[in-house]
Amino acid sequence: MPLWLEVLVRVVGVVAAFLVLPLVVGQTEHKVMAHMQGRLGPMYAGAYHGWAQLIADGIKFVQKEDVTPAAADRTVFRLAPIVALVPYLLVLLVIPLGPGDLVGQNLDVGLFFVLAVLGVGVVAVLMSAWASANKYSLLGGLRGAAQLLGYELPMVLAAASVAMAAGTLSLTGIVEAWRPWWLLWQLPALVVFFVAGLAEIRRPPFDMPIADSELVFGYLTEYTGLRFAFFLLAEYVGIVVIAALTTVLFLGGWKGPFDDQLGWLWTLVKIFAVAFVVIWFRVAYPRLREDQLQRLCWLVLVPVSLGQLVLTAAVRVAL
Repeated sequence: MPLWLEVLVRVVGVVAAFLVLPLVVGQTEHKVMAHMQGRLGPMYAGAYHGWAQLIADGIKFVQKEDVTPAAADRTVFRLAPIVALVPYLLVLLVIPLGPGDLVGQNLDVGLFFVLAVLGVGVVAVLMSAWASANKYSLLGGLRGAAQLLGYELPMVLAAASVAMAAGTLSLTGIVEAWRPWWLLWQLPALVVFFVAGLAEIRRPPFDMPIADSELVFGYLTEYTGLRFAFFLLAEYVGIVVIAALTTVLFLGGWKGPFDDQLGWLWTLVKIFAVAFVVIWFRVAYPRLREDQLQRLCWLVLVPVSLGQLVLTAAVRVAL
């Protein structure tokens, strides 16, 4: 296969995953929440089990008026939804779906690249908050920045633990080095990484930056129509990315029965299983207060991740 064609196929595959997987997760969230909370609305669109709910939501956003506040910085205001999406697209490029060439771009420092790019998410929050010229938006943006910067530390420490265990920063190499007993050995790091990942994408119960009971809708208050839909899409892509990273780093990625033939399928099954847990957290747990959110980060997750890092180093030296 010519190089240009191979590159084109990989890019198209990643873009397709970027567009399709978040929509599947969004549709799943509608159904899961409908069953868990007894919601009737999501079961009506399209008649049979509400199969057209996501299409109805899309049409609704397209029909809404696109409003930009008069006092807003129009350029920054309009760019913020795009900046929120781009980091996740770049991350999907380096997450392996299966063994061999089932990855957009296999990097030797893939984990370093992923953690660096995910940190850009705070820029989109601050852009939307400041450019909206709205005090509720600004307060939500400051909360979001404090949350993202705080939870970045335990997330990086947990990822460093599994990278140290595998002896590589390559995501493909981590999966290849993974062993089933790591589920126990790296369990604290798994919990820390997953919880910090939820906070990074601002999913309930870590949605203080958009607390509707206090801040209207935080840094998203002034957004309408398709721009608001882009922020929602970024949230669902974030779920896919965090679920995929949890799968690759801690759950063995494509490893399972007949992984040589069905490795990509095992990866997808694990990703959607983790995504289901993300949705379940939204339904089951109330929003944390700001003090509870910061206390969880600095007094629980950071010490646990540091302890796990020390344990991993000790085991590596002993072996």
